[in-house]
Amino acid sequence: MAVRFYAVAMRGLVQRVTSASVTVGEEVVGEIGAGLCVLVGVTHSDTAADADALAEKLWNLRLFDDDDGVMNLSAATLDRPLLVISQFTLYGDTRKGRRPSWIEAAKPEVAEPLVDAVVAALRERGATVATGRFRADMAVALVNDGPVTVMVEIGQS
Repeated sequence: MAVRFYAVAMRGLVQRVTSASVTVGEEVVGEIGAGLCVLVGVTHSDTAADADALAEKLWNLRLFDDDDGVMNLSAATLDRPLLVISQFTLYGDTRKGRRPSWIEAAKPEVAEPLVDAVVAALRERGATVATGRFRADMAVALVNDGPVTVMVEIGQS
């Protein structure tokens, strides 16, 4: 019997942007100016508490420059918006073969409410949040500022 080891962290791939948008078909469904574009990946062991912890981390993550050019300011400090997009491919395992395995990605019925919980928790903290559309074929456009890109993982290590 094979034993599966799942990832144990909700992931957010965070990019500081001057602008970002998500289009589905011909419709722009989410758009922000200067702020953070966050691709959120959910795995099997993630919980509502992980979603809340990810929201807290994203809102307060110091990725914006202060007057001295040091990343000391957060989206919360500057009241910057976030564009949150569900992204199961953050759990693509490429260690074997040439095709990623998606075994560590949570099923849509598990992932969607947790991504929604991240968005709700950000809004509860006062954030302006735009979103993509879950399970849609999305075109994401952004201008990465810096470039600044970091991976945030929440959960057990």
